[in-house]
Amino acid sequence: MEYVTAVPHPRPEAAAPARSGRRSLALALLCGAAGAAVALLSSRQDWAAGTVPLAGGDFPLSAKGSDVTGVPAALAIVGLAALVAVFAVRRTGRHLVAGLLALSGLGTITAAFQGLTDDSALDEKAARTAGDTAATASALTHTAWPYVAVLGGALILLAGLLALRYGRLWPTMSGRYERDGTPRPRRRAAPVDPDRPEELWKALDRGEDPTG
Repeated sequence: MEYVTAVPHPRPEAAAPARSGRRSLALALLCGAAGAAVALLSSRQDWAAGTVPLAGGDFPLSAKGSDVTGVPAALAIVGLAALVAVFAVRRTGRHLVAGLLALSGLGTITAAFQGLTDDSALDEKAARTAGDTAATASALTHTAWPYVAVLGGALILLAGLLALRYGRLWPTMSGRYERDGTPRPRRRAAPVDPDRPEELWKALDRGEDPTG
């Protein structure tokens, strides 16, 4: 005899979106946080080096990523803020914030690629060091740190794309502690003993009506 139950069996297709939401959420958080950290770290490293001729010989120069361009570091902070803000909004707002997150990653990639061949920061340092506005840096070399910034931007971009694709499946911040605008019930005052005048004065100080 076949066993019959009234309890419906869980459908595998109903659990698939929940699994996809959890996995995409974990991946987006990991990529977004790691990408922002990598972009910020790379902006503090030397991106280019060179020399400027002086009377005593060639003087070495170097330019950090923040000297070349401040865009990757700024957009990394914007992307990190957008990654957190994704959980504070719903529906259209979530799509807008996710788009901002993706654009932050794309902007970081673009700025880092432009910094690969930007020698203006070294030329400015050469002019200041030589005391000649026409002086420029020579023997130029570039490090791999701009490519690291590109990697950070790619991770932020991936987090934004995941938020755009799966953000509707992610949870939102709880509104349990948000005020709904309804007035709070006033606590009723304890009865005051009329034979104790000090309690009457304390009730008046608290704004209570001792006669009630």
